[in-house]
Amino acid sequence: MDDRQRYDRATAALEPPFAIIDLAAMRANAADLVRRAAGKPIRVASKSVRSRAVLERVLAMDGFRGIMAFTLPEALWLAGHGFTDILVAYPTADRHALATLAGDPRVAGHVTVTIDSAAHLDFIEAAVAAARPRAEIRVCIDLDAGYTAFGGKFRAGALRSPIRDAEQAADLAAAVAKRPGFRLAGLLAYEAQIAGIGDAPPGKTVYARAIRLMQAQSARELIMRRGRIVNAVRQVADLEFVNAGGTGSIERTVREKAITEVAAGSGLFHPRLFDFYRRFTGHPAALFALPVVRRPGPDTVTVLGGGYVASGQAGPSRLPQPYLPAGLRYAPDEGAGEVQTPLLGQAAQDLRIGDRVWFRHAKAGELCERFDTLHLVDGDTLVEAVPTYRGEGQTFL
Repeated sequence: MDDRQRYDRATAALEPPFAIIDLAAMRANAADLVRRAAGKPIRVASKSVRSRAVLERVLAMDGFRGIMAFTLPEALWLAGHGFTDILVAYPTADRHALATLAGDPRVAGHVTVTIDSAAHLDFIEAAVAAARPRAEIRVCIDLDAGYTAFGGKFRAGALRSPIRDAEQAADLAAAVAKRPGFRLAGLLAYEAQIAGIGDAPPGKTVYARAIRLMQAQSARELIMRRGRIVNAVRQVADLEFVNAGGTGSIERTVREKAITEVAAGSGLFHPRLFDFYRRFTGHPAALFALPVVRRPGPDTVTVLGGGYVASGQAGPSRLPQPYLPAGLRYAPDEGAGEVQTPLLGQAAQDLRIGDRVWFRHAKAGELCERFDTLHLVDGDTLVEAVPTYRGEGQTFL
């Protein structure tokens, strides 16, 4: 029985649109992430999952420890449901959430917020001034892990932190140490130019070689620079963790002695963007089904909705992939639409009104912003339906 038959059989009682998680595929992906991490724990990036029930399943597996959240309100909500060791990986300007954190010593002991400047400390201090009792705020310093060359004229990597060298990091660590009510718990350095960019883009041989060269040079530079930074900061504070990496860079990142843990989330679902890496091969685990509602021509069907475009630089790579049956493609003048999506190809000849077309989202957790439920499929059986964040009434970003 092929995947399409399995999915159709398992979900026969459901009316599309709906989303599924193939549990066997997710387990295989998780095992491969753990293998690549070579003994270092993996902190689960919750923005790539966005379901409490799925997070619980992943954290119950060997090799996974802690959560990397994307907003402080999300972290507070997760802590309120029993999750611990939560790193908020992006600085927050949410005064209310900060005041809530500072007013709850139990939660504050499980949540770490990220900073990259003394201005963040000032902001937090003002936001929590009225909190009684005033719990100690755990902080993590975010480092710039981007790659620069040619005297700074070339840059690859996300524009995140201004903290780039050991002296800057040590100075900020010292500033944290001098502030009553704060404790430096860790460092974070995400190399987006390695972890988030596939090194095997289809049909782009020259570009692929340039990516691989940049990534190799960036990895060599990071080993030295991150090591110096960690050594300098450890002279000031007793760090609990040094986090780096992502699904696309795990086996490279764990080679650095300075790194104590890696982060990953997208690799659990293996969305479309992660097909274009040489170092690993995943199994598509998160899919959504749309119903065929029209047949405009013999080689054309139209499905309901489908305009679930992923974030990032706009372009075809951000569109969902028509996955099953294989061989369908978008109509060039419509693409993935808000109310309808025409699909072309020989595979359309065998589709009838009411049949399902299975799609993969370009990214991982953003799919869950479209659906309130994830239907968990094991083999050809629907074993459980669990809510997404949206299904629990939570839309954090």
